[in-house]
Amino acid sequence: MPKITYIDHEGTARTVEGELGSTVMETAIKNDVPGIEAECGGACACATCHVHVDTAWRETVGEPSPMEEDMLDFGYDVQPDSRLSCQIKVTAELDGLVVRTPERQA
Repeated sequence: MPKITYIDHEGTARTVEGELGSTVMETAIKNDVPGIEAECGGACACATCHVHVDTAWRETVGEPSPMEEDMLDFGYDVQPDSRLSCQIKVTAELDGLVVRTPERQA
């Protein structure tokens, strides 16, 4: 199973195993990773699962969809590396993915 590392705004890293086909958000919730609220449950209807994708992984993860970009407008500390973790599917290619959570969610 692919391993995903979540780094919080204070620099604390947590590495967990993700289930293929789930999302980075679902993986965080299942493993009690702090910093991801996921108020809409993964429907891309809020920005409370916002993460910053590590530079080395941006190309592999890909760009946000137009709908995701619209939701990111409501996020806190949105940067070019911002994504909604509910929109990133866990695949074998994402083994080793590193994401950072912002200081707070929208």
